[in-house]
Amino acid sequence: MLNTHLPEFRPVSYSRVTLTELMIPSYANFGGKIHGGILLSLMDKVAYAAASKHAGNYCVTVSVDGVNFLQPVEVGELVSLLASVNYVGRTSLLVGIKVIAEDVRSGSVKHTNTSYFTMVAKDDSGRPTAVPGLTLETPEDSRRFLEAIKRREFRERNKAEFDNALSALAVHQEMYLLQQERCQIVY
Repeated sequence: MLNTHLPEFRPVSYSRVTLTELMIPSYANFGGKIHGGILLSLMDKVAYAAASKHAGNYCVTVSVDGVNFLQPVEVGELVSLLASVNYVGRTSLLVGIKVIAEDVRSGSVKHTNTSYFTMVAKDDSGRPTAVPGLTLETPEDSRRFLEAIKRREFRERNKAEFDNALSALAVHQEMYLLQQERCQIVY
């Protein structure tokens, strides 16, 4: 049963979540590093945990921004995913996730990536449902909320520009661009 008596606002600290997992050999790719897909799955889990805790409802992932693997993760390292709700709309939540890997033998810690998951809260019928507002407790919380607004504006502007460029694309006039690329035309 979903929570139908939600508070009007919840603080960022309420839904902050850390997930830590040991990277085992079965998570490795042929190069001996941890599969990016394993890390994406863990990021999706921690995003769900933070979003659903804040929302008091089931949440689904609708988009992922900024998955850049800055450093490889090794077998035997402890990976910690730190998630917090950075922004809320009416039914959506933006969860920021910082991923760090720790070599427990040497004590070295490395930041492997930061990503942003947009989640939407769902009711019992699977329809989007309202989420509590976000109480910003620190200047850092305010900065993250404002960055989320800018990130959304930037994404919408870029999507519109990209869509316009694609609809205006005249393939026969742009073929000269392929001469500088690593492709071969056989028709």
